[in-house]
Amino acid sequence: MADGWQGWDAYAPFYDWENARTVARRDVHFWRRLAAAQSGPVVELGCGTGRIMLPLVRDGVDVIGVDRSEPMLARARQRLRRARLPSARLVRGDIRFLPFRRRKGCRLVMAPYGILQSLTRERDLTATFASVAALLPRGGMLAMELVPDLPRWDEYQRRTSLTGRHGRGGTLTLVESVRQDHAKRLTIFDHEYVHRRGSRREVHRFSLTFRTLSVPQMQRRLERAGFRIESTQGDYLGGPWQESSDVWIILARKQ
Repeated sequence: MADGWQGWDAYAPFYDWENARTVARRDVHFWRRLAAAQSGPVVELGCGTGRIMLPLVRDGVDVIGVDRSEPMLARARQRLRRARLPSARLVRGDIRFLPFRRRKGCRLVMAPYGILQSLTRERDLTATFASVAALLPRGGMLAMELVPDLPRWDEYQRRTSLTGRHGRGGTLTLVESVRQDHAKRLTIFDHEYVHRRGSRREVHRFSLTFRTLSVPQMQRRLERAGFRIESTQGDYLGGPWQESSDVWIILARKQ
């Protein structure tokens, strides 16, 4: 079984390009609103290139971004410098074993856009919940978003999913395959990015693996880890959750 962190270094040059054409900024206001309600620092798990982090920092939120991938963090640093936001803190670390314990004043840990689904083993998820619980005080919140029910996605081979401009005079095409391991609830995305600029053609191949639990399964694991479920939401406006919802959000507080 592939570890969920594998592939993300190779994904870094293409992450923002792809997300601008898929999720875009649909979720950003939700995280901005949630973070603005906190009085202390906020920790983001899997901050990547800073897609969520930068808008929060612009709002004046004290954000600590944690990510294992140095190429992802390098792009986040570059974006922060360009935006002249030097106050943000980026930490290279494993979310299963956060490199700090009880953070004074921290009452919110965010796990946006399915980052916890990159934990491909049960022990990985257990360790992450324990690490977050050690960081938060009583009443502190863990807020997570899951990409809905990836195991139900159809398998396909070498489908051209996206194409568009990239850089100066270049084009980028994503050719994607999806594989399923239903017994382990794993969904594997095999990516092939083809970058063309003039007569030059570069091909980049890597795979990303995600493990999906249902919302009730995730709730039970949170409760075993010492959290109380505050709410489940089915959209970014606080609407009720159901299995067919386009968005799966869980808000839980440390007991």
